[in-house]
Amino acid sequence: MALNSNKNTKLYYTIKEVAELVGVNESTLRFWEKEFPLLKPKVSTNKVRQYTEKDIEQIKLIYNLIKVRGFKIAAARKYLSQNPSGVDKSSDVLETLISIREDLKEMKKQLDGLV
Repeated sequence: MALNSNKNTKLYYTIKEVAELVGVNESTLRFWEKEFPLLKPKVSTNKVRQYTEKDIEQIKLIYNLIKVRGFKIAAARKYLSQNPSGVDKSSDVLETLISIREDLKEMKKQLDGLV
């Protein structure tokens, strides 16, 4: 049995935690589970969904395709099945750009405060 060496990383996340992290409703996550075969969280005996880091990365990819890039469900499903590594790279670039934008906004606020 592998031990979790990083104390800040959980092995499993609830649907509520994942929904808040990604910025979608829990119902959206349930819907995506039906639409995307690659998204299969573990379901405990009491029917509680348990998402891993890998599941969360898949959800972020789906979010990027549907919510950010405007793909329809069928197109996103096809794109994921045909080009999973390309989606990973574009998702990473998008996350970096969003982070840079937030940093720039913060810098602008600080500079505006100096004037």
